[in-house]
Amino acid sequence: MGGPPVFNPSTPYRGHLNGGLSARSTIVVKGFVPTTAESFIINLKEGESDDVALHINPRLLSGSIVRNSFLKGKWGKEEVKVAFNPFARGHYFDLSIRCGMDRFKVYANGDHVFDFTHRLSAFQKINTLEIQGDVKLSYVQI
Repeated sequence: MGGPPVFNPSTPYRGHLNGGLSARSTIVVKGFVPTTAESFIINLKEGESDDVALHINPRLLSGSIVRNSFLKGKWGKEEVKVAFNPFARGHYFDLSIRCGMDRFKVYANGDHVFDFTHRLSAFQKINTLEIQGDVKLSYVQI
């Protein structure tokens, strides 16, 4: 993690990863899902383009966590299956996104939730974190 943590940032949130992601980088997002929440979005982007290397979209009404990428103007194939869903209305979460050489490993509340294979092979170009939607952030470290 490169920069200092940000406490209680407002939503929507946009943060810059100085120097981009590297293997073994970890991004931490802590927050609360309001009781009226429907969904929220966490995007890891290449800031110079509209490319989204990792799109995480917890959908509270369906209980799913949609993952995808948006590269060269097109959405990829959605991934939805997870062993468990740590996001629930009225609950706090502690999310860690770890960048590896070939995939992201995502943990919530200390437990592994899913892996997402890199679709943007030059993951070092990922330099922006965006969070928006129905979530109250308490801590972000990138």
